[in-house]
Amino acid sequence: MSDQLREVVVRAAEHADVAGLVACSRALFAEDAGTRDPSIDVDWPREHGPQRFAMGIDDPDRLLLVADRDGEVVGHLTGALAEASAMKPVRIATLVSMYVRPKYRREQIGGRLVREFRAWARHKEAKFVEVTAYASNTEALRFYERNGFAAKSVTLETPL
Repeated sequence: MSDQLREVVVRAAEHADVAGLVACSRALFAEDAGTRDPSIDVDWPREHGPQRFAMGIDDPDRLLLVADRDGEVVGHLTGALAEASAMKPVRIATLVSMYVRPKYRREQIGGRLVREFRAWARHKEAKFVEVTAYASNTEALRFYERNGFAAKSVTLETPL
């Protein structure tokens, strides 16, 4: 069976997926933050990812999804729920990170991951979903806009 005919399944991550989550996170850091943000530790996924992902799988306020093709993690999405506070009296679900291996990017996997994230956020009674992307990552910005996100604020930064 060719790679194109094998179905990619989007599902909740399991502990057996931690190595695949780390690999995708490493690829994301290398491709995105590693080329855009000199303050980011690109070794974070290798050093801290296994523990962080393992803990997140069991946390009801976190979402870890994988895009799985025959047991191989070809993409992931992580999300987190922030409870309401006095300053912001609504629950907000944050899409923390998402990555789809380049070979699979035109197969609608990212859109499927975002739809599952939105469904989870609704189930958790969040009132808003949010995501942050680098301003220079125009492809990611277009993707998120196609999936219903709109710019709300801009963070400006300069080195000292």
